[in-house]
Amino acid sequence: MRKIQDLHVITTEALVAPRLLKEQLTIDDRIAQSVIDARDTVRRIIRGEDSRLMCIVGPCSIHDPAAALDYAERLARLRAQVEERLFIVMRVYFEKPRTTVGWKGMINDPHMDDSCDMREGLFRARRLLLDINALGLPAATEMLDPITPQYIADLVSWAAIGARTTESQTHREMASGLSMPVGFKNSTEGNLQVAVNAIESSRRPHSFIGITQDGMTAIVRTTGNPDTHVVLRGGRTPNYDAGSIDECCRILRRAGLKARVMVDCSHAQTNKDYRKQPDVLAALCEQVRAGSRAIMGVMLESNINAGNQPLVADRSRLKYGVSITDPCIDWPATERCLIEAAEALPPSSPARAAAAER
Repeated sequence: MRKIQDLHVITTEALVAPRLLKEQLTIDDRIAQSVIDARDTVRRIIRGEDSRLMCIVGPCSIHDPAAALDYAERLARLRAQVEERLFIVMRVYFEKPRTTVGWKGMINDPHMDDSCDMREGLFRARRLLLDINALGLPAATEMLDPITPQYIADLVSWAAIGARTTESQTHREMASGLSMPVGFKNSTEGNLQVAVNAIESSRRPHSFIGITQDGMTAIVRTTGNPDTHVVLRGGRTPNYDAGSIDECCRILRRAGLKARVMVDCSHAQTNKDYRKQPDVLAALCEQVRAGSRAIMGVMLESNINAGNQPLVADRSRLKYGVSITDPCIDWPATERCLIEAAEALPPSSPARAAAAER
């Protein structure tokens, strides 16, 4: 009989169970409490109970754990300087959706050579998240593969569902069971309704196929995640201006949702010019100063050094602290624009939080 299954599968390899990886790389009580506290703060910001601006800041993607930890140490020091007005969370992205082909991120291919040593990728990702959280710095990531959260989600304080997957039922179901707040981006074309639909879907209970901590296939039943929100990332045109944010708020209110939004300062907001991210951030701070109560957070793509670089065969030629995916602003520009944002914004206060609630 001719073969009728696995016609295009070369091989399958067993993966370490989530529980075993967590036993090898254990979260201690201090780090666990740090994650709990950060998640609670993010929830308060989303609900308008904390009037600080949440800032998701960091590399487009992580490929060098040593450089990432170097960056995290700098960001942790800056975080302490601006914490009265800004709540900084490090962007720690391990998975990259590709429009056609390309490097899929550190979890999928940690050696950057198409060997796809995912066991090593998961180990490196969890190790780095432990190190970052040990600094007292919360971590944020994009959840792309629905199995990955079982390995690292206990160390993540905020998660994103990207523009390419916001419309995916699988990702909406996954978000409904995640333990941290989740932001849904508008589509790559700029469609806001798909993000609003995703929020409504993920706030409801779901049942779907997943894995247990022991790596067994199982039915996962969720309660729904109430801490979900929109992330504006632009589309065919930018959508961070006051008019676009007002329109987003109208759509949210029609759906019975709180008019609170995060704005990604990169991607289509800058017409693909990463150097304009500080200008977008400054414009958003000006809207807050002018009385906007909708803007509760921002995202910045930032690294130690500016721009990006191709993924060359000789890995030793890669420049330190430079992105191998989307270009990023460098550390001096990051430090400068966040300090300027903190100086431009009024300090957090109960009165401001109450105004945001209204």
